Amino acid sequence: MGSDALQDLNLAGVRWELTEKPVTFEQKKSLPEQSLQEFPNRQNTKPIIVPPSAPVCIDTIKSMVEHTDNIDSVISIITEFNHPLRNGATNVVLPSIAKQSNHLLIVTDIPSTEDDLSGKILSGTAGDLIDKMLSAIAMSRNEVSIIPLLFWRTPGGRTPTREELDLSRPFINKIIEIQKPHIIVTLGTLATAEITQKNLASVHGNEIQDDKGYIVVPIYHPNYLILKPSAKRDVWTALQNVQKLLKNV
Repeated sequence: MGSDALQDLNLAGVRWELTEKPVTFEQKKSLPEQSLQEFPNRQNTKPIIVPPSAPVCIDTIKSMVEHTDNIDSVISIITEFNHPLRNGATNVVLPSIAKQSNHLLIVTDIPSTEDDLSGKILSGTAGDLIDKMLSAIAMSRNEVSIIPLLFWRTPGGRTPTREELDLSRPFINKIIEIQKPHIIVTLGTLATAEITQKNLASVHGNEIQDDKGYIVVPIYHPNYLILKPSAKRDVWTALQNVQKLLKNV
């Protein structure tokens, strides 16, 4: 095997061990016949390949965050976590955690191109619109926590796989557990399906009681509103209801 091939295997994460020991021709001649079997010809010896380590399972991630009781620790774990999407992403897109929570938490979908470049969730045009939506009900990002379903951009913005979503879910659950929001607003089809197991079109603006006591209100994603401005009226109605619910906290 040439040096280039060995380098390619090394870069791919393959490790190996060779069982043969170097022996000179003179040493080989002086050994008994049975001893020669301990020193087979190099060309007939196959390397023992050590398989790569197994991928991280969901139970391992759950154990990582199980005893964590503060957001900073969860953020630190997310930052260092070797998710399958990490190597293809530009930045880890971390949750935006409110310094002074008003008991509202937003769950959005996957990071956009702008999010991937900036490392900030809901940036760019969609971010400008969510800021206006919050401002319309007398709120700002400083008061609202925002969590993406994934903390890494998928290649080309494709729909994430079930495994990719599941590997991020323990972090989302732990943040919700620590934040203890009164209202969770889901943005878009994917976030609504993941949090409520319901179709956005059938539950938009409705109050859905979560099994852990949270009230979930699904609304359209800002990107959808950019493409279909007429849907802003329905979102405005839903946000007004969210505002009323928060006043009762």
